[in-house]
Amino acid sequence: MSVSTETGEGIITPRERTMITFSIMLATIIVALDGTIANVALPHMQGSLNASIDQITWVLTSFIVATAIATPLTGWLSDRFGIKTVFLWSIGGFTVASMLCGISGNLIEIVLARVLQGAFGAALVPLSQATLLDINPREKHGSAMAVWGMGVMIGPILGPTVGGWLTDNYDWRWVFFINLPVGALALWGIWRFIPSKPGARRVKFDMYGFAALSIAIGALQMMLDRGEQLEWFSSAEIWLEAIIAAIAVAYFVIHTATRPAGETFLDYRLLTNRNFLTGLLFIFLVGMILFATRAQVPQLLQGLLHYPAELAGMVTAPSGLGTMLAMFIVGRLVGKVDLRLILAVGFGLTAFSLWLMCSYTLVLSEKDIVWPGVIQGVGLGLVFVPLSAATFQTLAPHLRADGTAIYSLVRNIGSSIGIAVIQALWARNSQEAHANIADHLTQDNSALSAYLNGGGGGALASLNSEVTRQAGMIAYVDGFWLMFILTLAAIPLLLLIRINKSGAAETSTVAADH
Repeated sequence: MSVSTETGEGIITPRERTMITFSIMLATIIVALDGTIANVALPHMQGSLNASIDQITWVLTSFIVATAIATPLTGWLSDRFGIKTVFLWSIGGFTVASMLCGISGNLIEIVLARVLQGAFGAALVPLSQATLLDINPREKHGSAMAVWGMGVMIGPILGPTVGGWLTDNYDWRWVFFINLPVGALALWGIWRFIPSKPGARRVKFDMYGFAALSIAIGALQMMLDRGEQLEWFSSAEIWLEAIIAAIAVAYFVIHTATRPAGETFLDYRLLTNRNFLTGLLFIFLVGMILFATRAQVPQLLQGLLHYPAELAGMVTAPSGLGTMLAMFIVGRLVGKVDLRLILAVGFGLTAFSLWLMCSYTLVLSEKDIVWPGVIQGVGLGLVFVPLSAATFQTLAPHLRADGTAIYSLVRNIGSSIGIAVIQALWARNSQEAHANIADHLTQDNSALSAYLNGGGGGALASLNSEVTRQAGMIAYVDGFWLMFILTLAAIPLLLLIRINKSGAAETSTVAADH
């Protein structure tokens, strides 16, 4: 029999809990989707907005940087104005910004609209996680995190597929217009079903701390996004951004450590909770390893194997089905099975999928892409849900908004660093592989000489193109090997998670203090 649940938000009936979950997950999905949905539409935007290749990437960069800077504000805004108010303004602002993106007539307009989109949408993912933890009793936190995880993980996976289909069949502007009806429905649901509760106003706004953290995050994101294009530290801009980020981080750490709790932008009591701190380490690794791999596969398919964007999306989308399947199952296992065992299986499956990818060649069937993706999706689902449950199970309710914001921020930073590292390594390794292959193509090879003599200059160009493709595949495989090794190395770190006799994360007395 269904009963009402008393939570930090008051008495929540089963119907209200269902509608709140549905509404906030709609908001979560469209924000998560928008991180990748515009990627495949960039070539179409470039012509329409009269932008260069370098300029059009600001459509992506502006959204990422604005989201990263605004995410840490989530805890303070919730404390100041209440979760429902922040939700309503965030969804409303994100939806209006999506409309502005769709009607933009030039590059400046769409970049400014994407900044607004990122700034308003930044709070939605951490707030949805905090709200699901608040409206569900502790024994259902595993199932709640499974629902949340599906929205967070499925969005980026389906983004390129949905974006490719909308762009090919309609227009790139529909990549943004699709958010309008979904955002309106989510806005109504949250206004109707989430109880109104004034902000506690426990925390003062720490202007210096926020400014330092914002500068650090913004400089880091700019460095990571533009590093490959500017050849990293051979560029004065990258050096400047790295120095600014380092100085801002150092100031933020000193400032936070020397101020009393409640007067700093980051509540350092979060870092006294062992499971939360361990969870941050693991979600950084998840972002770095798994999201970097997810970024490589579409590039491999479209760049080397010449898959159309829509087909590339179709063969990578089944990994999302694997994630959904795992999350449905694992939500029922959390609290009944040792979380470390579930996480070990998840990391093990992820490592196995990467091992399969290490055997890739330029001759691949679609099932060679689909099955490792599905296995990786299952592994990701087995990691994401118990990791979220373990991270927040011992955290006091009044710290959840801050905690979920930091959790999302660390995941995004891990993803950005992972993608930047893997892209840099790919560029370097492909050049080295090209040189190594070319060293073996000498005039002493009679078959090669006959081929070149018979084909003239065209044969030489064709040969160089094939060497470039082979070198590119070698570099991708090198990246998969690196991710494979890092995934295996993460498994022993699971012993850092403290578990009680029931298999759930232990409750920390520090975290329970108000």
